[in-house]
Amino acid sequence: MLNRFLPFAALLALATFAWSGSDYYTGLAIKIMIYAIFALSLQLLVGGAGLVSLGHAAFFGIGAYAAALLSPESEAASLWWLLPAALLAAAVYAVVTGALALRTKGVYFIMVTLAFAQMAYYVFHDTKVGGGSDGIYLYFRPELAIAGWMPFDLSKATTFYYFVLACLAFTWGFLALLRRSPFGAALAGIRINEQRMRAAGYSTYPYKLTAYVVGATLASLAGFLFALKDGFVTPELLAWEQSGLVLLMVILGGMASLGGAVLGTVALVLMQELFQSQELFGDYARHWHLPLGIAIIALVALLPNGLAGLPAQWRQRREARLAGVRDAPPSANAKETRAATAARLPIQGEPHV
Repeated sequence: MLNRFLPFAALLALATFAWSGSDYYTGLAIKIMIYAIFALSLQLLVGGAGLVSLGHAAFFGIGAYAAALLSPESEAASLWWLLPAALLAAAVYAVVTGALALRTKGVYFIMVTLAFAQMAYYVFHDTKVGGGSDGIYLYFRPELAIAGWMPFDLSKATTFYYFVLACLAFTWGFLALLRRSPFGAALAGIRINEQRMRAAGYSTYPYKLTAYVVGATLASLAGFLFALKDGFVTPELLAWEQSGLVLLMVILGGMASLGGAVLGTVALVLMQELFQSQELFGDYARHWHLPLGIAIIALVALLPNGLAGLPAQWRQRREARLAGVRDAPPSANAKETRAATAARLPIQGEPHV
């Protein structure tokens, strides 16, 4: 019952955090929420269908580039068509690449998705489509107008914060409903035993392709928001390091749950900020990759089920310890006490042993 209320409590905490008054912490919260959407989109593939992709950053970058390339330089674009266009661009690329990549399995699927992501990366890096390696600027955030009336202005920091929070809540709710649907149950069956699902009469390929496209579309939503946040897009958003980063978030938090993806995102982003802090580490902050890598290795080794599985891991250890105490052989003092009790005659009114 408690787990059901945790997402609502977290949503309420994030809603009130916008009034903290600190631009740095508000910006950090926005970054975490955007990457949480990105991690949730990959969790659908990894934890839902058992598809480990190392090219998920391609859809993240396509969503960001679509926002920048389709926005005019002199005025704000309309959110009504800009957001659907960014999502559609990533979905089309996912249909094309997924139709081919899903013909493979295991490590071959990982390598094929990586190859497709690198193809998209070099299209933007080595051509003038998106400004080459220098990237491209987004000068105006899109606006949402209804017959000339704007219900909210995304150019304001607080409004944009709540817009990102609404997108995160939508992503969480959508994936939670998807997991509980027959489609989600079919994905779980494919992850556990695809051959048995085929024997039961399921055509697994359409299910996996649908999950692949849905995950790519949600990843493009995260990329779209990232472009709006920074106002600048570079090809590095499509690099394999970005795919590895989001995969680490899912693994670190726990691949089996949506909450694990969010927890992994929070932990990894905060560790990055911690180890890059010059106030704490001085000149050693330049080598922040080393302590970050050590911390990730330690967490993965100590928490095989991720951060989300930590309560269950503690509970299992406590139950095992209690079971060990109950099953332990009696001590020598206890044996002597029972022998002495059995040897003497019972006094009046005392039951026989």
